[in-house]
Amino acid sequence: MRRSELLKRLEAVEGFPDPDPRREQVITPSEAAADLLLSAEARDDLVDRVVADLGAGTGRLAIGAALLGARRVLAVEEDPRALAVALRNAERAGVTIEAVAGPVDRFDTVVDTVVMNPPFGAQRRGADRPFWAAALRCARRRTYAFALAESRTFIARSCVERTVPIAETRPIRWTLPLTFRHHRKPRVALAVDLWVLGPVPTP
Repeated sequence: MRRSELLKRLEAVEGFPDPDPRREQVITPSEAAADLLLSAEARDDLVDRVVADLGAGTGRLAIGAALLGARRVLAVEEDPRALAVALRNAERAGVTIEAVAGPVDRFDTVVDTVVMNPPFGAQRRGADRPFWAAALRCARRRTYAFALAESRTFIARSCVERTVPIAETRPIRWTLPLTFRHHRKPRVALAVDLWVLGPVPTP
């Protein structure tokens, strides 16, 4: 699938009807989502693979993985309202994703690839930690994820502790639109990185 077609399909994904600031429910920007997904496709981590989207929200990354040929996509999300929207978005996109209801710290299914846009910890310090722990625990091949630039030390240290190599880290364009009541500006540019972790060493 060409990037332009992927972007068009990703932009059609419905966002959060009533985003919860405590959960940092902000839909992944379509350009950033496309960068992540095409990076995974280029490394042969999507086609015919089992993929988990940790904190899937309304399904933009999960649906993109399915569109690019994943054999099975697990959408892990603790908010039942968001999960219902994700399933509706997937049906509208003509793909199948599997809903896994519950927090990521209880998810222990081994998959080939993890994709995720976890909370950045802006509202609750450390809110991103369970997501990275789950990704490093469950990804058999690689993890593709977004994080604030200020999280670089924590993520690098976590990879060293798990002996998971860092394949790539690069800044990504990321604009946060006005989403929550406490937001004052129509949009804010954030310093966000795209991380690619792995391949995971064979025991």
